[in-house]
Amino acid sequence: MKTFRSILFLSAMGIMGAAAQSGSSFTNYIIQYQLPSGTTKQSANLSSTGSQQSDLAINPGGARFELWTVKSSPLTSYLLDSKYVGSYVPMATVSIRSEDPYTTIPRTRADRPFYVDITVSGLLSGASDPVASKSVNFLRHKQSYGASGTGVGIDRTQATLISTSSIAVNGSQTLTYSMTSLTATPQTKVRGEERYSIYSLDDYQAPAAQLASQFIQIWPVADGSIAGITSNQLIRFALPTVTLTLNDLYPSSTTYAQVYEGAAVLGKVGTVVPGSSLVVNETIPQSRVLTLTNWDKIFDADGKWTLELVTSTPFGVERLAYVTFNLDRTIQVNGNVNTIE
Repeated sequence: MKTFRSILFLSAMGIMGAAAQSGSSFTNYIIQYQLPSGTTKQSANLSSTGSQQSDLAINPGGARFELWTVKSSPLTSYLLDSKYVGSYVPMATVSIRSEDPYTTIPRTRADRPFYVDITVSGLLSGASDPVASKSVNFLRHKQSYGASGTGVGIDRTQATLISTSSIAVNGSQTLTYSMTSLTATPQTKVRGEERYSIYSLDDYQAPAAQLASQFIQIWPVADGSIAGITSNQLIRFALPTVTLTLNDLYPSSTTYAQVYEGAAVLGKVGTVVPGSSLVVNETIPQSRVLTLTNWDKIFDADGKWTLELVTSTPFGVERLAYVTFNLDRTIQVNGNVNTIE
């Protein structure tokens, strides 16, 4: 019997861009699909690293192994990796990288680049070698989640094929994409995923099979607004109640309001308004509404001030909104002092 040691080990080490997850909130399992019969066998409750023999012997038609992890709350299944094993089938890996170090599933933002690393080995070139041993196909798919979707429960068979190309040489290469091919209106509000896969060729022993695959999730660019105070407003006494509306905060981000003296200056570091800081550590974007009240004490002088809404993500620190206003809390008393002698 052949083992699937390489499948589980390679995934755990992140070589293929996905990892079996550890912790009580995740359950890992591998499904073995026998080809061409379609017989399946599942190995459940696996640790995040390790090895064991395959549950079924590898037939001449080969077998595909899929590594899955299930998050308990919210209940979500993720296909982390897959491998096809056969008598003369080439080997391949696909790994996707972005500026976000999150490891469970690669992800990035609608306006950011990402990189696809491909490695193919075991291709043959002899005149008598089977056709299926001489090349593989590289496929690129895209699939939108919709205006407010999260990707949970989508049917990935409905993804749109963008391109197909042939790889006939062993080795590694990196493909660079300046931004996603997904589209939305506006483009900054894209939600969806792109999938990159390598398939073997159809053969008399088995149909074309997926050798390696990985997808990257694309999330929208955040936006925000400030209400309750207007540009160049003169504030004489107490600061008004201000509402901060935050939309599509990146799943890994820290967003806050800050103030500083003077006109707005992009990139300037000010004083964080108490109660305005929001740390997001999630798997999907978040939207929130925050209210600022009784925040007068952070102003130590009258004059021109700027209130700025800022978000910090793996891609840098960016301004979402700002307003500049004038503060004058000086009380002037006009009167006369008279004496009678």
